[in-house]
Amino acid sequence: MQRFTIRDVENLCNIKAHTLRIWEQRFSFFRSKRKESQHRYFDNDDLQLLLQVAYLYHGGMKISQIAALTEAGRVAAIGAQRGKETAEEQEVLALLEAGVAFDEGRFRERFDLSVRRHGLELAVLRIAFPYLQRVGLLWMTNHIIPAQEHFSSYLVQHRIIAETETLPPPELGNTPAILLFTPRDEHHELPLLYLNYLLRKYRWPVIYLGPNVDLRTLPDAIIERTGTLYMHLITNLSGLSIDDLLESLCSRFPGKRILASGSAVLHAQRSFLNAQLLRTDKEILRFIHAGPGA
Repeated sequence: MQRFTIRDVENLCNIKAHTLRIWEQRFSFFRSKRKESQHRYFDNDDLQLLLQVAYLYHGGMKISQIAALTEAGRVAAIGAQRGKETAEEQEVLALLEAGVAFDEGRFRERFDLSVRRHGLELAVLRIAFPYLQRVGLLWMTNHIIPAQEHFSSYLVQHRIIAETETLPPPELGNTPAILLFTPRDEHHELPLLYLNYLLRKYRWPVIYLGPNVDLRTLPDAIIERTGTLYMHLITNLSGLSIDDLLESLCSRFPGKRILASGSAVLHAQRSFLNAQLLRTDKEILRFIHAGPGA
């Protein structure tokens, strides 16, 4: 049984810790537990209950109404709300409830609903990524096991791959391709799969290399067909600073355009003639939406 602090619950449910304390004092539908130090903590069952409460609360139901519901009543109210147009925050909470419980069927069902509502592009950007950011925060603070993040990431990746397979294959022809990869020792593949989906959706000629790529091993034939090297980087474990890594790429491939995105590029301080940094989601989407003819 895992233990979650009130700050963990705040981050997951998007409800202030102060508000949670007031609810606990005023209503009797939940009670935190206490360590010997008297610090509050919540277990898995508490978290599931509070995720349900948060779902209904963000959907507009008053807390006094929620507090009066039995467990069966909460489940029925959630089912009624899911038949309506729901806020994106509720969709994130629905994934959290299923993901923390390792409920694959429920997770797929709820993410499929988000995809039908928004399309895959926005469902990943607005629902899946915020969900994974919250799970990742708990992983970093040792309040959730890595398996829960891996479980969820796999299901989202599976859906992205399935949607990508419905797109026509890239038409490379004589057009210089985009080489999409993460550098050596960077293993985060989900954002890369999402970028691959978007590039193919908007008809970019793309060669997908995947994560953890040592560019020194690439054959010349691939480099010759490439006009742009697109590196997505979240964790920089190369032993080089992000500036030194970019300088190495730019000097090694002086005739190519270098694109870089991901949270690691926010630490870049220098500029390079043949490198372009896409620092935000808006900048990434603006570049991809423009299409290869831009």
